[in-house]
Amino acid sequence: MLNVRKREQKRMQKEERLFFKHGKRLLHKQIEKLKDEEAKKELEIWIEMAKESILKELKEAITAFTNWKEEICNSKLVKYTNGYTEGCNNKIKVLKRNAYEYKNFERFRNRILHIFDKKNLSVA
Repeated sequence: MLNVRKREQKRMQKEERLFFKHGKRLLHKQIEKLKDEEAKKELEIWIEMAKESILKELKEAITAFTNWKEEICNSKLVKYTNGYTEGCNNKIKVLKRNAYEYKNFERFRNRILHIFDKKNLSVA
């Protein structure tokens, strides 16, 4: 996507280029400083501009942002993330890839429980 961004920014008019640069700053802006209405408005503008683009790479992004617009805007209301859950899922997937020798499901289950034992969390 970096190459796409660079390629397209070279073809854009100055105003468009500045808007997309501002959009990147908006994504990195601290949640506390971002107002609800500002986020919704900027997201809508970005989606409309992206729809006008001829980039095939933006098609999936447009669909995702349109389908999840409400959730994206609401994400600033809650300070929690699913990072911990994603990390647990990743550990289990890695164990599963390496656990081809486990023929017994109970052993596999016990290994997962051992990994997530509170004493072992910092080590695992």
